[in-house]
Amino acid sequence: MSDWPRPSGRVVVTGLGAVTPLGTGVDVFWPRLIAGESGIDRISLIDPSDFTTQIGAEVLDFEPERFLDKKEARRIDRFIAFAVGAATMALEDSGFPVTDDNREQVGVLVGSGIGGLTTMTEQTKRLYEGGPGKVSPFLVPYMIPDMASGYVSIVHQLKGPNTCVVTACSTGANSLGDAYHIIKRGDAVAMVAGGSEAPINEIGLAGFCSARAMSNRNDDPKRASRPFDSERDGFIMGEGAAVMMLEDYDHAVARGAKIYGEIVGYGMTGDAYHITAPDPEGDGARRAMKAALRSAGLKPEDIGYINAHGTSTPYNDKFETMAIKSAFGEHAYKVPVSSTKSMIGHTLGAAGAIEAMICLLAMKEGVLPPTVNYENPDPDCDLDYVPNVARKADVAYSLSNSFGFGGHNVSLIFKRV
Repeated sequence: MSDWPRPSGRVVVTGLGAVTPLGTGVDVFWPRLIAGESGIDRISLIDPSDFTTQIGAEVLDFEPERFLDKKEARRIDRFIAFAVGAATMALEDSGFPVTDDNREQVGVLVGSGIGGLTTMTEQTKRLYEGGPGKVSPFLVPYMIPDMASGYVSIVHQLKGPNTCVVTACSTGANSLGDAYHIIKRGDAVAMVAGGSEAPINEIGLAGFCSARAMSNRNDDPKRASRPFDSERDGFIMGEGAAVMMLEDYDHAVARGAKIYGEIVGYGMTGDAYHITAPDPEGDGARRAMKAALRSAGLKPEDIGYINAHGTSTPYNDKFETMAIKSAFGEHAYKVPVSSTKSMIGHTLGAAGAIEAMICLLAMKEGVLPPTVNYENPDPDCDLDYVPNVARKADVAYSLSNSFGFGGHNVSLIFKRV
């Protein structure tokens, strides 16, 4: 094995992989997002007729056989297949040559908020219908959330740090932030990091319907997710994955890698308030944004774009707006804020990674994605939400917010390089 280089203390993104309701692959996903297309429709993975919410944001073009052999592709849980697909695309995009000389320097940190819910549901049915002997020996390995990381490491023979984050809907953001620190402190030269989720099944849909957190606009799916609009009535559940190749800056420059951007700020806080409801003052979210700014050494006016958590629930959007105002002061009214969940739904543990990827692409391409379905202003939500149409913008720093059940708050800041 070659010598380990000294860490530069800087971490850049050199590869992207996307599995989303707007398509698999960044080249498919990004143009549709900027065009304001919606990936939300009536659910087809299961019969949703008995559920109060019958719409979702499904991944329709993913072919697991592209990334796994046919036997594996049929057997493993969908969230693992998404993770392997996105990781493979990120590695290919990065051009990082994984060899016997460096594979111990490359780690994996791909989280999932829920894990293999479909596997658990199917095997629970087998247990009650046929007894313990009918339960698959693969129940546990295909159900546990850390298997996204585990499988990616096996498929690509990556032998560096291998771990997992589970922080509900902050998972993808925490995964990137923690991988960033692993590289900064020199425990790896590169990390394959992100989030993956596949929760659209009977028990997943039933659970969120019972929580009364989702929109019931079943007859108008493409207009159902409407973040910051006064007529918002809940989020739309989505599925997908985003995985990035994070790499030490000096290492990336030395090999002539293409660089999408640099991670420069990571803040995380706890609400310590309620298991599902956000802090009504937006205090935890405010502190996460302030912590990210502090770690990046930036002032609020340095930030040129915010990708909001923006779920389209009455409470989240109001409290996130309050938090942005509190953290950014007068600059809150000048910085564009958009919620891309209006087009791809809420992909739970994958959301933070997908939205981080959007921040990087927005800076690189000079285009801010819109918040679609923003039609009716809400006095409690009075910022610039980039309504309905994408906008050209020259952005040097962007910030992505992610919040999760349990009071997890994460903000990431990216720099254009």
